[in-house]
Amino acid sequence: MNDRAQDGTPHGEPAADLVARLRGTFRTGRTKPLAWRVDQLQRLRALLTENQADLAAALRADLGKSEAEARRTDVDFVVREIDHTLAHLADWLRPEPAPVPDALGGATARTQYDPLGVVLVIAPWNYPVQLLLTPLAGALAAGNAVVAKPSELAPHTSAVLARLLPAYLDPAAVAVVEGGVPETTALLAQRFDHVFYTGNAAVGRVVMRAAAEHLTPVTLELGGKSPVFVDGDVDLATVAERLVAGKFLNAGQTCVAPDYVLAEPAAAAALADALAAAVEARYGADPAASPHYGRIVNERHFDRLTGLLGSGRTAVGGRHDRATRYLAPTVLAGVAPDSPVMQEEIFGPILPIVEVADVDAAIAFVNDREKPLALYVFSGSADVRRRFADETSSGAIGYGLPLAHLTVPDLPFGGVGESGMGSYHGRYSIEAFSHRKAVLEEPAA
Repeated sequence: MNDRAQDGTPHGEPAADLVARLRGTFRTGRTKPLAWRVDQLQRLRALLTENQADLAAALRADLGKSEAEARRTDVDFVVREIDHTLAHLADWLRPEPAPVPDALGGATARTQYDPLGVVLVIAPWNYPVQLLLTPLAGALAAGNAVVAKPSELAPHTSAVLARLLPAYLDPAAVAVVEGGVPETTALLAQRFDHVFYTGNAAVGRVVMRAAAEHLTPVTLELGGKSPVFVDGDVDLATVAERLVAGKFLNAGQTCVAPDYVLAEPAAAAALADALAAAVEARYGADPAASPHYGRIVNERHFDRLTGLLGSGRTAVGGRHDRATRYLAPTVLAGVAPDSPVMQEEIFGPILPIVEVADVDAAIAFVNDREKPLALYVFSGSADVRRRFADETSSGAIGYGLPLAHLTVPDLPFGGVGESGMGSYHGRYSIEAFSHRKAVLEEPAA
């Protein structure tokens, strides 16, 4: 174990000294050239491709992820993001001319992206590689120095990343701080130029209050209860297959996972049966034996989730084992809007079905609650799809397929209201970690 300073940073380096050291690096201009940015992205890519086995083993130990899922959702996801950035970064960074009014005569104007400085990235535990390294890649591509804070709730992955990142990336510009609340609190007390946090809204408020002390801008990637609306005019077997794939990935511990289903009574009953068939088709008669089904991250979250099982009739699943942190893919039918499972983001493998009278009632149901990170609509009606887009607010909307929008690097990923602020991925990461500076030139003579 590394010796830790009283404020929790590793190697005896206080948080203030760590940030000052990285700021000193940034002020030399070391991180600004395109060549440095490209080199760091290539090195980060090599870290991922050369250490897939170690990363997959750590994700298995922390979350019970299969090797295939670990590579697809954590490792390969970041590699694709890096490849997309490398292919377009020079174009994204090119200054953009702006028209000037006639009164300014021969003046010219443009905008250019300036890196912000020293960035803090705080990652969650559910996709501990993807959700640390994707924003890290964006911050490096934008030319910043970075403090990376992996989640202590995924300790095996945190340890692997803490070992690998200094070995691959520029140690003068990138630092890793492991630990829990004391270490994070020590970091948040410092003046950063941007704080990027992924996690829950309660901690998001703590992060935002700390950042406000220094007027530091923040990106908050939060979550919330992402609803699904299912019409009676779609193929419910297909809907069930896609909902099972999206909901029970990573044992439901996904910020954009479908949180609950709204359906008219006839569709709700048929959908419950279709979901039962889809769960068995994907995970077998005993999902506990499936190599493709994960586990709950810890006992605290397991206890929270099993406490929600009485919120409706168990149509699918319900089995659980605290010793192994196993909770079966579960569907609850006949769920009342005021039941416990409907009061907070589930963040686990429980899918409630709530009956609504019609589309109007479903839209009103969504609008009566906090704005979600994502909203999914399964409907054969173009008018119904348009109404959800026009009459509701969410970070993203997906028609016919959950989760897929976050895999498109040219789409911004982020929330609105309670589900977050700011966005990233692709070019939007450059915007998040840069200042778009206005430049005007007027000839002196």
